[in-house]
Amino acid sequence: MNKRSMSVLLAAMMVLASGCDPSAQDPNVALSKSHQDPIAELEKTSNVEHGKLGYKQTFYVPIYSDIYTDKDNRKVLLSATLSVRNTTLTKSLYVNKIDYYDTGGTLIKSYLTKPIELPAMATLNYIVEKEENKGGSGANFIIEVEGIDETVRPVIEAVMIGNFSNKGFAFSTEGTPVVH
Repeated sequence: MNKRSMSVLLAAMMVLASGCDPSAQDPNVALSKSHQDPIAELEKTSNVEHGKLGYKQTFYVPIYSDIYTDKDNRKVLLSATLSVRNTTLTKSLYVNKIDYYDTGGTLIKSYLTKPIELPAMATLNYIVEKEENKGGSGANFIIEVEGIDETVRPVIEAVMIGNFSNKGFAFSTEGTPVVH
């Protein structure tokens, strides 16, 4: 076997080996500075007594896993980025729940096993890949947050992007407070 064939074989083996590691395929891990899941990085075991926090709110965030593009009802898959932003200069925001639901209201995935602490002015971005099409056109997130007082209010948005034929498109949605 010549050197060129060996190089091609070695490159193919590396590609195949990286395909076996799920974290190598997760854009949330790949795009993180430390190559860790951004939610896991923010998980904290803190001494905060959540029952004493003065602000608590639940948000509904629409996500579109797919949309229909024309009269033939062609479905186009979309990727989405969920963004939770702490807008305070000095206070932490605690995120207690990030749950992903499909069009029918069935829970697809709970992203948190314990609350996370989002430091002042920090942002948590989380990508829902285009290939994840379980959510459908009516997918959504339910996000529960807490803060020390009413001044700790997040900005929660989602940005969806996709393409159809030779056209690209993007749009965003905002989190809406849920009334209990």
